[in-house]
Amino acid sequence: MITVDLAEHPFGAGPHACPGREHALAMAQGAAIALRRAEFAALHRGERPLLLPNAWDHASAAAFVAMGFPAVGTTSLGVAASAGLPDGTGATRHETLDLARRLAGLPCLLSVDIETGFSTDPREVAALTAELAALGVAGVNLEDVVGDVDRQRELIAAARSSGLFVNARTDTHWLRPGDDREAIARCQSYVDAGAHGVFVPGMVDERSISALVAAVDAPVNVLYSPDGPGYRRLGELGVARVSCGSLPFRVALGAAVATVEAVAAGRPVPGGAVSYADVVARSGAGPR
Repeated sequence: MITVDLAEHPFGAGPHACPGREHALAMAQGAAIALRRAEFAALHRGERPLLLPNAWDHASAAAFVAMGFPAVGTTSLGVAASAGLPDGTGATRHETLDLARRLAGLPCLLSVDIETGFSTDPREVAALTAELAALGVAGVNLEDVVGDVDRQRELIAAARSSGLFVNARTDTHWLRPGDDREAIARCQSYVDAGAHGVFVPGMVDERSISALVAAVDAPVNVLYSPDGPGYRRLGELGVARVSCGSLPFRVALGAAVATVEAVAAGRPVPGGAVSYADVVARSGAGPR
């Protein structure tokens, strides 16, 4: 992944500053954003679907990067629960931006879950995604909660204006299970509004997934579900991206509880723990 450190190229300062400095900096920043988006988009066109693990803090993201994943997403549930806030209510704008800042230095492409954009005002969504783009984020996930299609199109266009890869999510299969026609219609409309990819979490039926892939002229993202097709099968169906969502966070939380329960009961502790040294090495933190 190529990055541009604008601080190392100041084009002079004070009386020696280049008259076109601000314009040149803006062009360089725009080029860096476009490059990240292109690299991220290319991951959706591989021989296999992009498997996107979703992190909730620096440690989880660093662990995924250490496994070799070229891109990492965030999970709104994990971010909200870690902060003691409700998910899906627009309460975690600050926490989401803070996490993006902390993950910006990792050697991976980053996609951020921004729920509904934390606003119904396209100008505020544009400002948010521009701030994320400046931090080095490659893409965002923007959900509709099955709201007004025209307003969602406006939010998608606003998010796209920042130069990020916009993954437009529709919640038809979580809030209106099985409504394939509405899911397809919304996805088509969102692509027409400028979305680079579409996401229908909760869609697990193979015929539904195949129909969506055939109907939409954009990469299709599906949320992995133990009740649905496996990763390889999703690739055979034409899915371009498989997200893990909150599953890793919930599994980690369950493993933590199971570990404490085992200690209390005098049973062997479940295996799979990452070593202290590995965690320290990935976080850059010293011993405590």
